[in-house]
Amino acid sequence: MPLMTSWVESANSPDTDFPLNNLPYGAFLTDEGEACCGVAIGDMILNVSAMEADGLIGLDGEEEVFLLGDWSDFMALGAAHWTAFRAELTTLLGADCKDPQALVPYLVPQAGTEMLMPFHVSEFTDFYAGKNHAVNVGTIMRGAENALPPNWLSIPIGYNGRASSVVIDGTDVRRPWGQLKGPNDDLPRFEPCKRFDFELEMGAIVGTPSDGPVTVQEADDMIFGYVLLNDWSARDIQGWEYQPLGPFQAKATATTVSPWIVTKAALESFRTSTPERERELLPHLQEPAPMLYDIALEVGLAPEGKEETIITRTNYSVMYYSSAQQLAHHTTSGCPMNTGDLLGSGTISGPTKESRGALLELSWAGQEPVTLDSGETRTFLEDGDTLTLRGAAQGDGYRIGFGACGGKVLPALDDPYAR
Repeated sequence: MPLMTSWVESANSPDTDFPLNNLPYGAFLTDEGEACCGVAIGDMILNVSAMEADGLIGLDGEEEVFLLGDWSDFMALGAAHWTAFRAELTTLLGADCKDPQALVPYLVPQAGTEMLMPFHVSEFTDFYAGKNHAVNVGTIMRGAENALPPNWLSIPIGYNGRASSVVIDGTDVRRPWGQLKGPNDDLPRFEPCKRFDFELEMGAIVGTPSDGPVTVQEADDMIFGYVLLNDWSARDIQGWEYQPLGPFQAKATATTVSPWIVTKAALESFRTSTPERERELLPHLQEPAPMLYDIALEVGLAPEGKEETIITRTNYSVMYYSSAQQLAHHTTSGCPMNTGDLLGSGTISGPTKESRGALLELSWAGQEPVTLDSGETRTFLEDGDTLTLRGAAQGDGYRIGFGACGGKVLPALDDPYAR
């Protein structure tokens, strides 16, 4: 598909994340302090909440869908409404719009505008579904001969996280405290995390709910769209509590998401299949069609007051399990899924050292420090570091981007229990 042109000139640049082909959904704060739903177009935001209030946009049979200033009510309406609304937006913002001047008052510059969480996060589940990452981490922790758990090639492993700790791009992240225990220590101690890390992931957002098991195709139909996701990780806290159950406090500090929900419709041209199976999946997890996406990803690290270094580049297409497979697996027990459920893909690491999706892998657990452009090195994140994820699918003369997904690491507070 070629670039679709818009009367919003900035949307026609091949470098923008937000051409007419994209039309991602976000939420923002107006100058009057009102939360509104918006659609990114070039370097502007179309205020659809204000347009709905003025009767210039809407959905048949539905009233005040965008009144609350996020997309949760719209997400719950289902695919038919998603398709109709996208078609209406494409007409309004396209180069052939009959009266673009009528829409100009509803455009807000993205620069300087405060973005908000674009949907209500009902639940958060994080998966461990990238094979390169799983092999690397398993090798570090258990040795190459036991890198993959015995169930890994049969099911997408995951754990239930905390929806309460999901935050939007630009939110500062405080270094956490926790129990740490070194290999030569008899007992743990309570201290600030010393091995704070990022995880480069994609997040799939559930639009329509379910009650009971669903197929992979039904799961794909339920997904509303995707965001970039950084699941901040306290590796030293994780190492002690990860015996025998999964991550708990090590992953509860924060999970940062990008502010724009990129819809499946915008990504349709970039679908690709999951890799060849080393072990055949059971029928209920087999893909009926390509359900991954060709999305180039990168991570930048900027020390306090210094320029950013791109420390990794990879692609979402390297994942072993798609989000649709993860969602289908999530429902096999009869677990209901709700509008606004967020599924983290798991760390997206490529096959080379330069494409690893976490500092744990990039520095090989601290044994191989990463050198930044400033000359500094990192094994794990230091106070003052700003970590930013970016991603885009590259089309013919355009790109489908997600915007930034970043946060700055703040120093740990004083001992919260010292009273």
